[in-house]
Amino acid sequence: MAGEIKEKVIAIIAEQAMLQPSDIEMTQSLDDLGIDSLGVVEAIFAIEEEFDISVPFNANDPGASEFDVSTVASIVGAVEGLVAAQKA
Repeated sequence: MAGEIKEKVIAIIAEQAMLQPSDIEMTQSLDDLGIDSLGVVEAIFAIEEEFDISVPFNANDPGASEFDVSTVASIVGAVEGLVAAQKA
């Protein structure tokens, strides 16, 4: 399941960055990938829709959000946590 979540999150991020999923590195930030703040919000909406979860993200103050969007790996980890919590 975790591998599936990772693949789907990377696919969503790749779509926002207009890259192939194979071009996405887990250590990259969304900034590195050229995703602006609007792209981040669109990616969050896509993630919420894909996994039927509510992401605790404040677009006005991303630093204050519980959802860490600093790297691809942190986003994958946060989504895995939210999906696990929802199933609990």
